Amino acid sequence: MLELRPNCENCNKPLPPAATDARICSYECTFCADCVERVLLDVCPNCGGGFAPRPIRPATDRKGGNFLGKDPASTTVRHRPLDGAAHARFASALKSIPPALRASTPPGRCAGRGGPTRHPMSS
Repeated sequence: MLELRPNCENCNKPLPPAATDARICSYECTFCADCVERVLLDVCPNCGGGFAPRPIRPATDRKGGNFLGKDPASTTVRHRPLDGAAHARFASALKSIPPALRASTPPGRCAGRGGPTRHPMSS
């Protein structure tokens, strides 16, 4: 189940559960749409994957107890501002590869040397 993290990891913008501008990677790294488009260039700084809009969990129990009241959003803030120069180097080889193809491209062919500055699951 998604944590629904409460903020953009880069700029610390609040991203409440119903935020339509929240973006996540496959590890649920969470950023605002503005940072994904303008700073990250659709390259997750933690795993190199792309981003998708974060789903919105219903606030009302419409069926089977599947709602925010039963499964609340996380309140743990993860604010880890990016080193812009380091990310630009990391993203330069990946941003031209569509996210769906990054998984099948050997790292040596697309990422070159270097890579994420932190592990996807680190706090």
